[in-house]
Amino acid sequence: MPESINKKVLLTVLILGCFLSTLNQTLLNVALSNLMDVFSVSAPTVQWLSTGFMLINGVLVPITAFLMKRFSTRQLFISSMLFLLIGSILCAAAPTFSILLTGRMIQAIGAGIIMPLLMSVVMFIFPPEKRGSMMGLIGLAIIFAPAIAPTLAGFVIEYFSWRWLFIGLIPLVVIVLLLSMKYLINVSETAKAKLDVVSVTFSTIGFGLILYGFSNAGSRGWDDKLVIITILIGIITTFLFCLRQMKSSDPLLNLNVFNNKVFTLTSIINIIVTMMMYADMILLPIYLQDGRGFTAFNAGLLLLPGAVINAFMSPVTGKMYDRFGAKPLFIIGLIFIIPSMWVVTDLTETTTFVFLMIRTIFLRIGLSFITMPLNTASLNALPKELVTHGTAVNNTLRQIAGAIGTAVVITVFTVQTTSHAETLMQETPNATADMIRKLASILGSSDAYYFMTILAVVALILTFFVPSKAKTKVQPKEQAQPLTRKPTKDKV
Repeated sequence: MPESINKKVLLTVLILGCFLSTLNQTLLNVALSNLMDVFSVSAPTVQWLSTGFMLINGVLVPITAFLMKRFSTRQLFISSMLFLLIGSILCAAAPTFSILLTGRMIQAIGAGIIMPLLMSVVMFIFPPEKRGSMMGLIGLAIIFAPAIAPTLAGFVIEYFSWRWLFIGLIPLVVIVLLLSMKYLINVSETAKAKLDVVSVTFSTIGFGLILYGFSNAGSRGWDDKLVIITILIGIITTFLFCLRQMKSSDPLLNLNVFNNKVFTLTSIINIIVTMMMYADMILLPIYLQDGRGFTAFNAGLLLLPGAVINAFMSPVTGKMYDRFGAKPLFIIGLIFIIPSMWVVTDLTETTTFVFLMIRTIFLRIGLSFITMPLNTASLNALPKELVTHGTAVNNTLRQIAGAIGTAVVITVFTVQTTSHAETLMQETPNATADMIRKLASILGSSDAYYFMTILAVVALILTFFVPSKAKTKVQPKEQAQPLTRKPTKDKV
């Protein structure tokens, strides 16, 4: 079989698995209120379907570098698909909430490994000058899945049942599983690496508690004892984890990736962009539903065109990255993003649906110039032996940045909404409580977008320090790995 066909088949199978995994991650977000009624559980309890998935996913990511060293591509991918399948079957048949939550946790184990695995495979089998295009194709799957998830889930829940969200997923996972068993080959050699149990314990407790603390800070408040304790313990444990990695001769997560200035700089920009992206995905629906009275389905429809354009722009910006490098793409992207944030700093009760849709399209176009090129630029800067650690670090930072971004923007929104409500009650004593609540929510959303505009400007300033393509050092001997080997018969 020709090398190019091998690569296409390999990438197709991996991207399909990544698409299903990413789709599944956000599929339940609009179903939570429905599930509260079905299982008679409270809002904090049902939120664990999302929080628990994120926690399992987040704590698994730091150990992906070890897993990719210890196990083959086939073993990891097929195992992750089996976890996704078993979890989906449990969720579809769940008679109680606890079984549904267990199914979600099992799904999360499968989802945690796929994205770092996919990025590492691309970095391994393609030379630097082709990686942008390939990462762009990955971006199509990663971005398109959450783009259609809210609308798709809203439709399924409205006309069928929440169980069909999982029933429909099962045959698709089975197809990808069968394709992977037939076509997937290994792209790297495995080594009998020892698992550092202490490091795994530190990373699980540290990253898990940080994610949990920040995820609950927005709803429970920063003065909540549980939030403060979990974040503090999480930070201390993560610090101990980092110390252990720096002293280890064979670290679980090699922090030497931060010795590379390009990787460090792009990682900081990645954190800021991820915070903005997650914050906007939370804030705009809050404005639409709390401030304007739109349904979750309508809010999903407003976000859909921009997200779909973002997904299909990803392969285009990937090719542009290969030709022009990262810096000009980052600048173009932020030129779209900054005005998109600024125009919603004065939201009112009459801001039109069409205006918000066009604004969101511009925002998503800007993000398409940054998201995947950012990952490619950071990983391209690393020597091949550090790429798996680079993907693990990138994905860990993205998980934490998403949690922090959501917590911070919800805090800004809540504080400002409360302040505006008090002012409105004094200025308009005859207004009803519902009118004051809605207007305060709109003003609070506007204030939160001021904060996000400032973040975008900071990202633009940092972008000017990213070296241009001509100055970026690429290892000349780095070539694509031959893929003419036959699939190995690994035990899964």
